[in-house]
Formats: sequence, C-alpha cells, structure tokens
Amino acid sequence: MQSAPPYLTRACLLPGLLLSALLLLGACSSLDPATRQAQADHLASQHGWTRTSLTTPTFTLAAYTPRSSAQVNTLTVYIEGDGLAWINVSTPSLDPTPRDPLALKLALRDQSGQAVYLARPCQFVQANEQRHCEPRYWTSHRFAPEVVDATSIAIDQLKQKSRAAQIRLVGYSGGGAIAALVAAQRNDVIALITVAGNLDHATWTSMHRITPLHGSLNAINVTARLQPIPQHHYVGEKDEIISSAIARVYLNRFSAPRPQLTVVPGFDHHCCWESIWPSLVEKNFDLPNVTK
Repeated sequence: MQSAPPYLTRACLLPGLLLSALLLLGACSSLDPATRQAQADHLASQHGWTRTSLTTPTFTLAAYTPRSSAQVNTLTVYIEGDGLAWINVSTPSLDPTPRDPLALKLALRDQSGQAVYLARPCQFVQANEQRHCEPRYWTSHRFAPEVVDATSIAIDQLKQKSRAAQIRLVGYSGGGAIAALVAAQRNDVIALITVAGNLDHATWTSMHRITPLHGSLNAINVTARLQPIPQHHYVGEKDEIISSAIARVYLNRFSAPRPQLTVVPGFDHHCCWESIWPSLVEKNFDLPNVTK
C-alpha cells in the first residue's frame, strides 16, 4: 500500500501540529463512502433509528430519525459538521460523508425522545441522490445560500413529520454555522446550540492562513437576527481547529444579554463530547439567553 505523504502523516500522528485547517475534519485513514455510510447505518440501527432521504429543490439531504416517533412539541435537530472535505492540502474529497459523524453520535445520546439528525449536502446519500454534489459545496461554498435554504426546507419536512410546534438547533463544527444561518431566517427556533461551532469563518480562515470561503454566508453577519434566540456555545479548551477565540469574536457582536459560552477543560474538536452529552442535554437545553 502506498504510504501517506509526509505532511499527511504528521497531521494524522501529531494533531497538535496542525499543518493546515484544510485537513481539519479528517483526512487520516479515510474509509470509502459506502463503508462510512454502512457504519453510520449500523450505529443508528443499534439505537432504533433509520436513515431517510429528504428532497429539496437543490439537494437531497440524508437524515436519521427514530423508527417510531411520537408527536413532540419541540424537535431537536442535530446538524453535522463539514465531514471529509479534503483528502490532502490540495485535493477536495469526492464524497464529504464524515468518517466520524459526531453530530449523529450526539443525537443518539439525546435521551429526550425529541431528537433527529440532519446531514449536510452530499453526506450519506445514495449515488442516484447526488444532485449538485460538486466539491465547492463542502469547500468554498459549504455555507452558501442554497445550502442554508435546503437545510431549512429539510427541517420543515422533519418538523411536519413529528408535528412539532418549534425546533431547537444543535450544530457541530461547520454545522454550527449552518444552524445559526438557518435560525436567522426562521421564526420557530427556540434555542441555538453549537459544539465547536464555526461561527465566524472569516476569522477562522485568517487564523489558519487558508483560502477564504468566498462562496459562503457567515454566521457572524446575522447576529442581529439571532439576538432574540437563546444560545449556548460549547468549545473545547484544547480545540486547535476551531478555538474559543472564534466564539468570542462572534459573541462580541451581541448586545447584552449575550449568548452563553462554555469552554470545556481538556476537550478538543472531537474528544470527548459524546461522553458528557446526556448531562448537557439534561441541564442546559431549556436555557435562558444570558451569558456566563
């Protein structure tokens, strides 16, 4: 088997030496898309969830939902991160399906009975569902208006199926940006929660000295519309991909009372959110719009 390029090997073995944020969400030992999807299907099935496809005018989006779902008043929608966006510093992935779908794992750990999971465009979809699956939609245009609109339409479908009156959005990593952008254009969002959320991609690309996301909307530019929505943003103390500095830049755009920010000691971009998630759901999902 051909060995990995030296820069990729260093990035995989020494995550503290972040060569480039272009590698950020997982170029190490990537699995083929079918295997990634099969693993997610199996994980969901173990919890009594199943994959479904949601058709929008632009994309077909994959979702995982409980097989048996009762009517709920508040539906919590978990939105996935950017997935396998790049396979090396110069080559976009042909399929952004994540190797480690952390947002799915968090959704499955949500014991409220009111949770569903929504993937990003072109993640976990079948070959005949890959409409408009161009690499720009998981690179430069990952937060494009058409991506945000498709996500909101898919959420409408999930909401209708559950007969919910309102929604709570939880976004992981780049999914945090999507959650914020979706929340800004809806009137039924009662809470916005992010985990390692990319809430200002302009600051993020500047910090990592990578190409700006010219085709993307930026969550920090819709803070005025998000002001009335209760928010809680979680960041790992050791996260070298999306640091707490990015969240603080975002929070500074709000007038008082500002959204909550919790920096969790010892955590990074991936570890160890799944382990503490049930307690965070129990303690913090009915949250006031005040800062710590």
